[in-house]
Amino acid sequence: MTVDRIGSLDPIQPGKKPGRSDQVNQREDIDSISLSSEALEKSELHQAKELVFAAADVRAERIQEMKSKLNDPSYINETILKGTADKIMEAWGL
Repeated sequence: MTVDRIGSLDPIQPGKKPGRSDQVNQREDIDSISLSSEALEKSELHQAKELVFAAADVRAERIQEMKSKLNDPSYINETILKGTADKIMEAWGL
């Protein structure tokens, strides 16, 4: 395989001085980023979701206790049903 030379390979180009230029071009424009309200809301939701997943479940014992009570047929009686219904009504403001 043969590679042909495209142009001259002169490492020193005449007329150009090596090094930095004395004149520095400064721009007055400042770069900025703006986020939409939708993007900010999604960011907050994502952060909240990450916190929830990272948090330890400190109520695991209480959840297990309630599961065992609900599986017990003698636990669910008229008093429990009325109390639960009352709490639901209070939560709805009725």
